[in-house]
Amino acid sequence: MPGGRETGRTELISVYIVDDSIVARQHLRHILESDPSIKVIGEASSGEEAVEFVSASRPDVITMDIRMAGMDGHEATSRIMETHPVPIVIVSANYNRDQVEQSFRAMEAGALAIVEKPPGFGHADYERSTFELIKTVKLMSEVRVVRRWRRTRRLPLAPKEHMGEARNIKAVLIGASTGGPPVLQTVLSGFKADFPAPILVVQHITKGFIEGMLEWLGAVISLPISLAKGGERALAGHVYFAPDDHHMGVDPSGRFFLSTDAPENGIKPSVSFLFRSALESFGGEVVAVLLTGMGKDGAEEMKRIRDRGGVTVIQDKESSVVYGMPGEAARLGGVDYVLAPERIPSKIEGIVRGREKA
Repeated sequence: MPGGRETGRTELISVYIVDDSIVARQHLRHILESDPSIKVIGEASSGEEAVEFVSASRPDVITMDIRMAGMDGHEATSRIMETHPVPIVIVSANYNRDQVEQSFRAMEAGALAIVEKPPGFGHADYERSTFELIKTVKLMSEVRVVRRWRRTRRLPLAPKEHMGEARNIKAVLIGASTGGPPVLQTVLSGFKADFPAPILVVQHITKGFIEGMLEWLGAVISLPISLAKGGERALAGHVYFAPDDHHMGVDPSGRFFLSTDAPENGIKPSVSFLFRSALESFGGEVVAVLLTGMGKDGAEEMKRIRDRGGVTVIQDKESSVVYGMPGEAARLGGVDYVLAPERIPSKIEGIVRGREKA
């Protein structure tokens, strides 16, 4: 998620805390109310209590624990997003594998973001994690959420266009931010196991959760998935994600390099860095994709890729949690295709394999 951006609100941001530990609730209240723009309007110790509260009152943001007795955070998120949608931030322990998996399932159900549950005062990570929590709550308070239904069907794929020449695509590049994980699940699960190019992904996510996200994604997609390693060659039919705190680039030989340079657009890893490095290495022999997300990371570089003859795709506004990154690319004139997530992999497969005109 973009960093360093203050909200444009003038009224206090009302937050409702859901956690089955009274100590955790008090800790979160203390942290959140240390920011003068936030007011905690209530607390719940169970998912059931949270669902009941939201049916009568509408906070600006809910912070949601995952592991609770009775109705857990995943089910509570599902119920709230189906009935009285509110921006929900999952607050989870990133070292607990089960909680991380449940946290990403809650994002499938409509939660907007996931952050680490801050440790106690005096811990080495206290300042970083409290800053991340407050920043995320303030940013998510600006997102307009819509009712979400449990998945019962997939949208039909777009009809095939007539045959074109196969493109010598060296890599597919994907950037995503707010709301990205469940969209990535949809997009990546649509690629066939013999996809003839590597897929390189930058997802803005709180530090400590990227490996858990890869485990969650790996259970549902057919392609091998891993974090990129410096010096490693990107292989066709593999998915590589940028690791925490490192920009991911690729050189002309198809090998990764990782950079600890300053953040770009307030973010590290940055989509702009990946897109720019691939353009320098491969010219227009790439497909660039921007999915839901705040800000403009990758938008200018997408325009440059299109200008060099590369293929560019953005997620449509209707399915985006936030239309910031894809919308900025469209505004700049850098987009060939605007598609729902379900249609993106078949379009790319068709172009790469020469079944559709680029």
